Amino acid sequence: MTASALDAAHETTRRITALSVATAVLLIVMKAFALGASGSVSILASLADSALDLVASLATFFAVRWAAASPDEEHRYGHGKAEGLASLVQSGMVLASGVFIGWEALQRIFDPRPVTSGGWAVGVVLLSIAITAGLVWMQTQAMKKTGSLAVAGDRAHYAADLAANVVVLIGVVAGAFLRAPGLDAAAGLVVAVWLAWGAVSLLKDAAGHLLDRAAPDADRAAIVAAVGEDARITNVHQLRTRMAGQALMVQMHVDLDPDLSLKAAHDIVLEAEKRVLKAFPHADILIHADPRGAAEPHGGAFASARPTAPDKPVEAVAPEAPAARPGPWS
Repeated sequence: MTASALDAAHETTRRITALSVATAVLLIVMKAFALGASGSVSILASLADSALDLVASLATFFAVRWAAASPDEEHRYGHGKAEGLASLVQSGMVLASGVFIGWEALQRIFDPRPVTSGGWAVGVVLLSIAITAGLVWMQTQAMKKTGSLAVAGDRAHYAADLAANVVVLIGVVAGAFLRAPGLDAAAGLVVAVWLAWGAVSLLKDAAGHLLDRAAPDADRAAIVAAVGEDARITNVHQLRTRMAGQALMVQMHVDLDPDLSLKAAHDIVLEAEKRVLKAFPHADILIHADPRGAAEPHGGAFASARPTAPDKPVEAVAPEAPAARPGPWS
């Protein structure tokens, strides 16, 4: 990834995370007012979620700045894993929020309490929906530009809030205008289940990032295809990929004519790197050239690790569709 592209991506994540923190503060103030006026458990659920969103957004705010720090002597691959850590914190916060809201909702189901000042509560929820929808749209645009896992986690919070606020609106209307406070509590319980389900999905993504999960099949096939555009490269093997924040780390071995000069082999590999960078501007690439037909087995800690796919000539590799990720926030 070029320095200018990386700097632009980091600047985008810094701006959107600052906006996320400001939005969380605004939503907390609004919902606290609505809770004081109405006593709605649905509003309480939404307020608790927004409070934890603020904590998670603050974690993301600092994490993306840490992740943007340049590599140093102790972190030669940079600090991109900070985004995975932030996403892990976010998933824990959301899960805790779901447990708290679910407990409160169950208590209110067995001990219903009236919802008052429904007009104020409805107005606040509608305004919250509008503000949250605007933030989610901007986060989506930022994700398209950067691929940031931390921003994806933060967007997951607010996308869930957007859906949850609709449920909250139904609960407030039922409790205040239909005189059915039990429905208000039931709406809060729905929000709790939604949050817990989403937290598990987010936790899986964060864990995969921190445990160096490989890039999707379609991305790996695209990398091999880009390298194989040069007919002088007849085989790609020992391909390894992982994410470090917004950077895609790529390592591979390629087979070349053993009679090539070192300079010629270097030029071929350099052009292959450029083709991969064109397809994946956020990549850091390392290509090792092997003499075709005379390559020695490579040692090391993962020499005997089973590859994700058998070594193939480059022309035999076809792109595959990435697997779908089930979950309420996908």
